[in-house]
Amino acid sequence: MPSQTLSQKLTASDVQKLDIQRVTPKLRWSATEIEALFDIPFNDLIFKAQTIHRENFDQNELQLSSLLSIKTGACPEDCKYCPQSARYQTGLKAERLMRVEKIVEAARKAKANGASRFCMGAAWRSPKDKDLTVVNEAVRQVKALGLETCATLGMLTQEQADSLSDAGLDYYNHNLDTSESFYKEVITTRTYQDRLDTLENVRNSGINVCSGGIVGMGESRSDRAGLIANLANLPVPPQSVPINNLVQVSGTPLADIEPVTDFEFIRTIAVARITMPTSYVRLSAGREAMNDQMQALCFLAGANSVFYGEELLTTNNASIEHDKKLMHELGMRPESI
Repeated sequence: MPSQTLSQKLTASDVQKLDIQRVTPKLRWSATEIEALFDIPFNDLIFKAQTIHRENFDQNELQLSSLLSIKTGACPEDCKYCPQSARYQTGLKAERLMRVEKIVEAARKAKANGASRFCMGAAWRSPKDKDLTVVNEAVRQVKALGLETCATLGMLTQEQADSLSDAGLDYYNHNLDTSESFYKEVITTRTYQDRLDTLENVRNSGINVCSGGIVGMGESRSDRAGLIANLANLPVPPQSVPINNLVQVSGTPLADIEPVTDFEFIRTIAVARITMPTSYVRLSAGREAMNDQMQALCFLAGANSVFYGEELLTTNNASIEHDKKLMHELGMRPESI
């Protein structure tokens, strides 16, 4: 089979025969081809993903990101998974944008605990210019601490993305969440194209893209394949790809949805690694509910980044001490910048 293109639809058996390392950098993946990856026997899939991982990263290094909610709640969007939406009664108390000194204090603490990237999240549909002034100053001061900086602030215009770039922002997170066909089942207040437009603005500004999705919102396997296809086929695949396992929050429309199996989630990690070999694949929300064995399998499948700290915006995360113990048990070490 030629190394540069795949002209026919692939079955799981076909995909098993491919030299994945050789073709992936030159391949535009279809959703059908990615769904065929999901169908590979589990052990074979993990082996392929780990092989590719070792070709591109130190297999025992873990990139540690700390996430801080710098503006909490009262978001006008209707994302059915989100406790920060003003449309749902989740008991979350809305808070104003934090002062720069408080943000920098949290970043300093995160660095002392071993984080190398500091992510700032705000519950906005899109930031106002006066708010962006505060965020830009926070970016400058956090970056001065020697940390990589990341922000997730909602939709951005080109001018806003350029402003963040001028402040020195390293990464911007804006998830696609799911496939384009399933998207309307989860969100109606912004379109899939809105999200793609923001990612384009971020790329044009020179900021690294952080974009992934959420598993377990009632989507099918073909939707998960569609999400990964959309990410892998961006003009440049995201430099960071967070894979979230839905945290079911009481009061949100997805509070009682049937979760995916552990093995299906691990498969999603592996497929993301195979199709985006040079991207960081982040084991993100939902990790607090995972046992150590599941997390270890996710790392074996190619995850090489985690959110590090007791809270992810508004939901719980694994404790720092437990993460340190797990890394020691697995012989893993934090990535340095």
